[in-house]
Amino acid sequence: MLTDSHCHLDDPKYASDLEAVLTRAADAGVTRMLSIGTGDGPPELDRAIRLADRYPQIYATVGVHPHDAAKATPQFLDDLRALSTHRKVLAIGEIGLDYHYDFSPREIQREVFIEQLKLADAAHLPIVIHTREAWDDTLSLLRQYWKGEGIMHCFTGDAAQAREALALNLHLAFGGVLTFKTAENIRAAARITPDDRLLIETDAPYLAPIPWRGKRNEPAFMAETARKLAEVRCVTVDHIANITSTNFDRLCLRSRNVTRYTEVSDGN
Repeated sequence: MLTDSHCHLDDPKYASDLEAVLTRAADAGVTRMLSIGTGDGPPELDRAIRLADRYPQIYATVGVHPHDAAKATPQFLDDLRALSTHRKVLAIGEIGLDYHYDFSPREIQREVFIEQLKLADAAHLPIVIHTREAWDDTLSLLRQYWKGEGIMHCFTGDAAQAREALALNLHLAFGGVLTFKTAENIRAAARITPDDRLLIETDAPYLAPIPWRGKRNEPAFMAETARKLAEVRCVTVDHIANITSTNFDRLCLRSRNVTRYTEVSDGN
């Protein structure tokens, strides 16, 4: 049983065939998916929750992506607080900093990141972190404002950066980039990540692993990432599936006092 700890199932790219996507995921052994609830940013922040209400195997997050930080108003925090109480919301995210595109001014990104860290702390929920070309600032703010657990989504750093993130009590989630020929630094980070801090993800519809690189990603493709991660760590795919699903249970489901999606009979 594999758990996709980060995907965007509300993306319009799935509008015409989401049912088939979920069927292929199940056939590939992907039994649970965490759909990231950032959508197109404020004011609409509940798209992933609507999916989680429809499908028992889907859970949700809520948050404002750094790209959309400039859209945030004081109202958005109240909205996030209300949404974070939903039983199938397991984390606040993806939140953080993105200095590659600078779609929102950096100072506003930092302010919105801090506010969401405070919200996650008050809600007793883990965080899902996005950081791109903003490593030092991201870690600096986490050291100042965060004492809980979280996920470094789509980890693409090296072993030294992995150790920095692990020292902050973060889990590292590896996705399709792990399979790319040029990703030896990421594979080095994957080798040194302790079993109990390891997660896998797709970031679907983005960053499909080889041999689907460049195509629309989907949760079923995570089986190939799991296979590569097992090869890198010299273990079996079953071992990767077991430890990453166990880590997801402990980190995310514990906050909602549920364990397996099959126990959630009404999908809420």
